[in-house]
Amino acid sequence: MIYWRPLVQSGTARPRGALPLAGGVLWFSHVERLERGRAAEVVPAAEAGPALEALVAPRADLAGLAMGRPRIMGILNVTPDSFSDGGRFLTPEAALAQARALALGADMVDIGGESTRPGAAPVPEADEIARTAPVITALRAGGLTLPVSIDTRKAAVAAAALAAGADLVNDVSALTFDPGLGPLVAQAGAPVVLMHHQGTPATMQDDPRYDDVLLDVYDWLAGRVAAAEAAGIARARIAVDPGIGFGKTAAHNLTLLSGLALLHGLGCPVLLGASRKRFIGAVGGEAAGGAPGPAARMPGSLAVALAGVAQGVQMIRVHDVAETRQALLLWQAVTGGAA
Repeated sequence: MIYWRPLVQSGTARPRGALPLAGGVLWFSHVERLERGRAAEVVPAAEAGPALEALVAPRADLAGLAMGRPRIMGILNVTPDSFSDGGRFLTPEAALAQARALALGADMVDIGGESTRPGAAPVPEADEIARTAPVITALRAGGLTLPVSIDTRKAAVAAAALAAGADLVNDVSALTFDPGLGPLVAQAGAPVVLMHHQGTPATMQDDPRYDDVLLDVYDWLAGRVAAAEAAGIARARIAVDPGIGFGKTAAHNLTLLSGLALLHGLGCPVLLGASRKRFIGAVGGEAAGGAPGPAARMPGSLAVALAGVAQGVQMIRVHDVAETRQALLLWQAVTGGAA
């Protein structure tokens, strides 16, 4: 199989014949031709032939958000044990206050009631519902109009969240954990994010291995998109996520980040969630004497988010919304990427 990674560019110095990436303001004139067992080769975009259609076609709106410019998904964990902010927003009052703060810069709020950090144990669905549905109800009653996503692997949790006012299902298992989740999403007509993972949260970082991490993740996601379509979910309602840190070493994460634009070939919006993850501290100096802990990884998280945006990622999932919004606005002003 041949894979085509667009070499994404920005700015007004655009050569004649350059093609728009996914209907947005970024563009490309060349692609990287990738094939297992062969050296990569940079060739004119025209050589991709029919594969260009998926690379250039505008993406459908996702949960009411136009995908022609990068969007920010703000993280709201209502869990006692999430790796970065567990326990801070457990009550509906605290969650509502945080959601209002996120809404100042986010385009969507992502609410999760089960930690999927490395080593995490599963949460009973009744507990997960009790953590998330009342918060969503409170957010809607409190006047929050932003789209809300429910970060869950479970059909019952998703059903309760959608009934409470959520708009999108963000599934780290890509519909592999609960066989009832795909049919539920299809029947509800909700959009879904399918994330790549290897193993379970309890075991995923034990010894992750790939033949070629970029191509393996692409193929796996292509299979999950096909499975979602077979379950009755239209491709126009599907986004994909490479799953940074979910069954990947730091080297795997960096390879995926450098090749992210390949995922546009799936014809779906791409979501990147790398905020505050451990590899950022490892690569960025935390392990060499910098301030420890997830909150200290904000500068590196901004760098990774902008690297993703430069490759055309349509949505970035972050903890530090205000800082990310400022960084994104500056990146757009400097590069000519539309605000």
